[in-house]
Amino acid sequence: MRQTIADRQPFLREELSRKEALDLFADQPYKLEIIGDLPEDTTLSIYRHGGFIDLCQGPHVDGTADIQAVKLLNIAGAYWRGDERRPMLQRIYGTAWETQQALDDYLTRLEEAERRDHRTLGRQLGLFSVHEEIGPGLIVWHPKGGVVRSLVEDYWRDIHYRHDYSIVYSPHIGRAQLWETSGHLSHYRDSMYAPLEVDEQEYFLKPMNCPFHIMVYRSSLRSYRELPLRIAELGTVYRYERSGVLHGLMRVRGFTQDDAHIFCLPEQVESEVGGVLDLTFELLDAFGFTDFSISLSTRPESYAGELDLWEHATESLRRALEQRSLVYDIDDGGGAFYGPKIDIKIKDALGRDWQCTTVQFDFNLPERFDLSFMDSEGGRSRPFMVHRAILGSLERFLGVLIEHYAGAFPLWLSPTQAVVIPIADRHQEYAESVKTRLESKGFRTEVDGRSERMNLKIRNAQLQKIPYMLVVGDREQDDDAVAVRTREGGNLGAMPVTDLLSRLADELAGRNVQQC
Repeated sequence: MRQTIADRQPFLREELSRKEALDLFADQPYKLEIIGDLPEDTTLSIYRHGGFIDLCQGPHVDGTADIQAVKLLNIAGAYWRGDERRPMLQRIYGTAWETQQALDDYLTRLEEAERRDHRTLGRQLGLFSVHEEIGPGLIVWHPKGGVVRSLVEDYWRDIHYRHDYSIVYSPHIGRAQLWETSGHLSHYRDSMYAPLEVDEQEYFLKPMNCPFHIMVYRSSLRSYRELPLRIAELGTVYRYERSGVLHGLMRVRGFTQDDAHIFCLPEQVESEVGGVLDLTFELLDAFGFTDFSISLSTRPESYAGELDLWEHATESLRRALEQRSLVYDIDDGGGAFYGPKIDIKIKDALGRDWQCTTVQFDFNLPERFDLSFMDSEGGRSRPFMVHRAILGSLERFLGVLIEHYAGAFPLWLSPTQAVVIPIADRHQEYAESVKTRLESKGFRTEVDGRSERMNLKIRNAQLQKIPYMLVVGDREQDDDAVAVRTREGGNLGAMPVTDLLSRLADELAGRNVQQC
């Protein structure tokens, strides 16, 4: 590569007919497969570079003169097209940059990303695991991870109740007829698991929660006076992912979606979308995410529903964004066939974008399920339906959260908020009394009573990312105090237990004040 850069070789693009491409790569079965899977009207292109010819859509830089720094990173086995039933290939990872400084900066970001890898931290902190005996892509939450997840879910429920949502629970399976009506069996079956046969009828694990919320809506005759109706659920769904693309918490086969569906009148659409945006930013801010990128996706060429409904919905999305002075991009024609949408990506501590929030109109399901309400004139009208997920997959969001904080969660999310460390066995009883006092105020506290050196206990607590270490010895026992250390290595000195309780309460009141 260095010699190629020194030779300032160009990358030359050529377009070929399908026959020319098949002849050129006749002895390369992987390229032949790719060509065979492309639509007939696809423009095929190759790039020539010295004596190397590759099938590639491009684009590339003009030549190697634009590249000043390269580095090979690692090698790994990879199934062809991510399919474990296909051949195992060897993949070489490398990176190329315009300057050495740009490469050095990138490598620094890679090192930091590796330090924050949620899979490594998940094992180190005892948060979650994946087991071959259970199956790939299926997450087991350990006690400490269960605490974090419960805190996220509890806050999610609390804020949704405050925003007038009704929280429901639905089954994990449904009859084939339900998924036929919703269209999932005809459009989404490749991502659904094989059916279960019960009483000579087929049932499917649910890939989405939407049809169940529609059943809640249809459970009684609705009047326009009841709308808007906001139905929310932390609903576990199951979607098939090839084993080659599974990745920790980020890509899994069973996950919990923070779904909600809003059924409303046409004149309520704009305020409902605005309410979702307000809820979104309030919820994400509580977890320390304040930097976002937003896009508005509009009607594609092929779409369901009436044109005037699309225009009304799209305009409502646009006005809701602009009334809040939110900067957004237009993804022209990027909406789903059943409705326009807003997508919101959060930026983590490394500046990486993560897709979380979607606010999506759906003109398809209300038609399929023949939803209606009694309007003010006594007739039947079709409600608008807005699908929204704020955190998205709870597993994925928690993976992002782990990496955002590098496992050092803010106090309110830490599974263990303080650990009391007795210096000697004679201080064990006092340590337990301190733990009891903290727990009585709602603080999650442990005592490290192992027969180990104090410094080793402190180091262990720091590795476990516990916010506060409370060392107790003779002096602290006599003064009803604790010697306070932080996971960052700070030594706050001796402090009366009552002062410590006030400090912890103040920090909790600030919620996400801790920096990433």
